[in-house]
Amino acid sequence: MRATMREAAMTPDQSRLGADSVMNEPHTPFQLDVSIRRQLPAARHGFTLDVDFSARTRRIVIQGPSGAGKSMTLRALAGLMRPDSGRVVLNQDVLFDSAAGIARTPRQRQISYLFQDYALFPHLTVRQNVAFSLTHGLLNPTRNAWREETDYWLDKMHMQAYADRYPEQLSGGQKQRVALARALASHPRLLLLDEPFAALDTNLRQHLRQEISQLQSQLQLPLILVTHDPVDVAVFGDLLLHAHNGSIRERGAA
Repeated sequence: MRATMREAAMTPDQSRLGADSVMNEPHTPFQLDVSIRRQLPAARHGFTLDVDFSARTRRIVIQGPSGAGKSMTLRALAGLMRPDSGRVVLNQDVLFDSAAGIARTPRQRQISYLFQDYALFPHLTVRQNVAFSLTHGLLNPTRNAWREETDYWLDKMHMQAYADRYPEQLSGGQKQRVALARALASHPRLLLLDEPFAALDTNLRQHLRQEISQLQSQLQLPLILVTHDPVDVAVFGDLLLHAHNGSIRERGAA
């Protein structure tokens, strides 16, 4: 069975690093410049997405009410939605430039996107789900594909004991750990988290928030996290962006 196009777009196809390598050297400057607009049809109330910010910090939070354009912004950064105009530049690499006709594909961008529903393949085991981000094309990986690499990330997320289980056999927190292991296995340049703790109970939310914070510090992986929760802002909001009626702007560091 072939994978869906939605999942194929989530993780980039790129040259692989050693499993024990550091994704982003701590002294390597990080820079993300975004200035994009997207006008939605009048049937959708004429909503206009207008995003404009520059980031030099590796922890970025987008906070705002539902329907303000937060998730749409992540989709635009990941290459899953094409803006009408503007530019997206990651570490001096132009991902999108409407004037120059540049629109890099999701895989070319080397950005991982953790969806709210985790988007795990129900017919693949935990190990296969993680291995999917390491495969070429849309064919499902075999049960032991990329075993060393997948086991490294499953171990890092405390999920190696569940490697041969299927998503329906996992709790919500375990599914999130698998989805995060899959996102990290592709060694992304940027990790996008769309309300990653919203569906979890309070205790699990606090535990996984701490785990992701520690992992980000260890890997020095730049991330953008969408949230309503002020606790997420306090932990991850080195740069805080406010979303209101489609406008995404910085109002100072948190």
